[in-house]
Amino acid sequence: MRQIATAVSRWGLIAAALAMSPLSVGAAPNPAVPAAAAAGAASAAQDKAIAESLAEMLRDARTVISNNQDLINNPALGDKHLGGDRVLQAAVALYRKNTGVDPDAIDPNSREGRLLRAMMKAIVMVMADNQTTINEQGTGFKGFIPAVFGRLVAETFNGLAGNEAVIKVTAPPELVRNIKARPDAWERDVIKTKLLAPDWPKGQPFSADVTFDGRSAYRIAVPEYYRQSCLACHGSPKGEMDITGYPKEGQKVGDLGGVISITLFR
Repeated sequence: MRQIATAVSRWGLIAAALAMSPLSVGAAPNPAVPAAAAAGAASAAQDKAIAESLAEMLRDARTVISNNQDLINNPALGDKHLGGDRVLQAAVALYRKNTGVDPDAIDPNSREGRLLRAMMKAIVMVMADNQTTINEQGTGFKGFIPAVFGRLVAETFNGLAGNEAVIKVTAPPELVRNIKARPDAWERDVIKTKLLAPDWPKGQPFSADVTFDGRSAYRIAVPEYYRQSCLACHGSPKGEMDITGYPKEGQKVGDLGGVISITLFR
């Protein structure tokens, strides 16, 4: 730059800089720039669709477990006939209702198809692994609650998804009951600065392109809010022990109660 400065005036410097810039008048446009931008936008949209599809299937399966708590905890019954196929069938029906999409019709060779089928397989596997607990006669509360089921499905999914994706059901730190569900630094920041912000649109996920474990990845945090059925364990009075042996948090319907955190590696 010193050599250039001695040869041209101040305005000559500006003209020289413009002449060397790809934005200068008369410069040929670089077709790779808009193409790359379009490809990046398409990739982000596809990642968002896949992540939200996975979150939907997990939520729907967890709803099935929630709706069957009285059956699961009935001490008078042995075999509850609540196996993996039955739970998956009910979850798929909810998925179709909520999305208008038949998950079985999604191309199994596509990334979404592979990962969604891994989620569906994880649901069946978790139910198979817990049949002894579910069908234990003479015992009331089994501890097989939606939160436990959701964590187990996420962990099983992670084993099936290989290096393609990771799912964790987490929450604001003060609400986490299981050490495995603690939010990492990215999740904590998103929860605090985005999902709990007064002006954050309720139900809107937050996503970003990040580096995770040294790899390029798409991360999304899908907020979940307490419903009336959740308050038996998480409502009032605050500090009172719930049926699982944990103190209630004093939360209300509509409060942020959890986050489905999904990472898709690129």
